[in-house]
Amino acid sequence: MNQPQTTPPARGLHRASFWTERKRSLGTAYLFISPFFILFAIFGIYPIFFTFYLSFFRWDALGPMKYVGLQNFKFVLEDPTFWTSFMNTILIGLMGTVPQLAAALLLAVVLNSALIRFKEGFRILYFLPNITSIVAVTLVFSSFFGHEGIANWLLNLIGLNSVAWNSGWWGVKIAIAAMVFWRWVGYNAIIYLSGLQSIPPDLYEAARIDGANARQQLIYLTLPLLKPFIIFTILMSTIGSLQLFTEPYVFLGQSGTGSTRQEGITMVIYLYSEAFRNSFFGTAAASAVILFFFTIIFSLVNYGFSNRLNGTEGGRP
Repeated sequence: MNQPQTTPPARGLHRASFWTERKRSLGTAYLFISPFFILFAIFGIYPIFFTFYLSFFRWDALGPMKYVGLQNFKFVLEDPTFWTSFMNTILIGLMGTVPQLAAALLLAVVLNSALIRFKEGFRILYFLPNITSIVAVTLVFSSFFGHEGIANWLLNLIGLNSVAWNSGWWGVKIAIAAMVFWRWVGYNAIIYLSGLQSIPPDLYEAARIDGANARQQLIYLTLPLLKPFIIFTILMSTIGSLQLFTEPYVFLGQSGTGSTRQEGITMVIYLYSEAFRNSFFGTAAASAVILFFFTIIFSLVNYGFSNRLNGTEGGRP
């Protein structure tokens, strides 16, 4: 008995069934976004891995690389200048970030108030420092905190002595922290304002009916509902303070004292000096790796502190 013969499917039909309309759409989408991932891999991911790799070598960017193991990390951790830069970074970060976040929250509450007119104009004015060139801001503040600048003039006006803003141990830190404060307070205020506007007004109405005053509404209603925004600003401010570079570098360079002075050197300036002044790219890479882990540690600590500060259940402490 003759068996019926079946014809194998054509290759074109098999390819057509495999390359469906959905896969073509996904392929087109990935093709359009691929330039970003390619550039990010070249200028983002590769430098990160190369930095970790370079931290185990001695290299001056010209000669051959020599493997030294953990010697670069030992050198950095035993260098007093590194720990001075670490303490400067922490102090400037605290002085410029903590008052800034508190002032940003206060500004956001004021801008969200129904009693304030021309809110849109104030929002633009507060956000302008964030889009201004950091170098331009630093140059302006360099004049403000100069030896005969406005800051010392105001101090003399109320009977106080002038402060060496560009050479004193605390004067440099206060001047740099003021630049950080002025630049980022409006940015964080806009973030807090967006969070305040996302809170339904009915919740405040219900709280007032229950007898909650303004302070109780702020503590038990506003702050808990702003928790995601507060955590975001704290994390970003922490990371930004650990990466502080332009303000102290330009400020101390303009004052003629040099950007690597002990009063204002930060961790990133220390890293930059090791690489591009001393040509010790291995120790610079080790400094970058240490800074990377410090950033993770401080971010986790701030995240946990923010959770405990704002409560975990229903906004109750």
